[in-house]
Amino acid sequence: MPPARAMTIFAPAKVNLFLHVTGRRPDGHHLLDSLVTFADIGDRIRFDPAPDFSFAVEGPFGGAFVADEKACGPESKNLAVQAVRKMAEKTGRTPRFRLTLTKNLPLGAGLGGGSSDAAAVLWGLMDLWNIPAHAPFLPDLMINLGADVPVCVSARPAMVGGIGEVLRPAPDLPEIPVVLVWPGRGSNTAKTFKAFRNSDRPFRETTPLPASLNTMGDVVDFLETTGNDLLESACVQVPEIQESLKALKNEPGCALVRMTGSGSACFGLFTREEDASAAALSLARTFPRAWIRSGWLGRTERY
Repeated sequence: MPPARAMTIFAPAKVNLFLHVTGRRPDGHHLLDSLVTFADIGDRIRFDPAPDFSFAVEGPFGGAFVADEKACGPESKNLAVQAVRKMAEKTGRTPRFRLTLTKNLPLGAGLGGGSSDAAAVLWGLMDLWNIPAHAPFLPDLMINLGADVPVCVSARPAMVGGIGEVLRPAPDLPEIPVVLVWPGRGSNTAKTFKAFRNSDRPFRETTPLPASLNTMGDVVDFLETTGNDLLESACVQVPEIQESLKALKNEPGCALVRMTGSGSACFGLFTREEDASAAALSLARTFPRAWIRSGWLGRTERY
């Protein structure tokens, strides 16, 4: 039988407040140490009852997908579709719904869009198919979909280690106004890590977290002791990242700027919501081809 109801799940943008590279595995994958949180800006996944499984993409960045990223068959390269098929395989269920992805986040931005989409699908299927969150097959399924999927399923602040599969609790973070800026060009993650490897930069030690980060001042003071080790490597591909950071930093009320993930999106933390909104409008005039949004960190709701 088809699902008993339609359902829309929010897939929030992932923001790496800091990102350090701590090592490299024999298989070439780099080991990370990163404090991750989520914004109230993101994609949406909709389930609609249907006799068979189908997939559709819409939204401002829906046209950025190539054919095999829009396909719904086993050959699909879209993580949302792969999440459906892997979950169906593990549970023995037959997906009978139309899955619609509203793609609001740019691709190649370091905002975890594809992983967050897959996580939202898993979240929805656990609800629709009554799958417990502690099902033993879920950890391997999530990491096989992508390194960012495990933290995106929780959609809560966390320390991320390993290649993404090691999650440690993070202190509760305050809600913080944020502005996201994507300069209009994506960054290729593999190329960014290759450039980092070729730079011979030393690996970092794991960063100890403060016992509490109760205020925005606490968060900013701590983050100023950290950074994003992939910044220089990403700027090799997308020099506009530096322009985004400089412009964000110059906006009134901006307390800290940084690139997220492997780029090319950057974020600014603001002291007041009004400052963040004004900055987004100002930056949109300065960079008319960029994607710019203001919102909040720490206000993520799935439904």
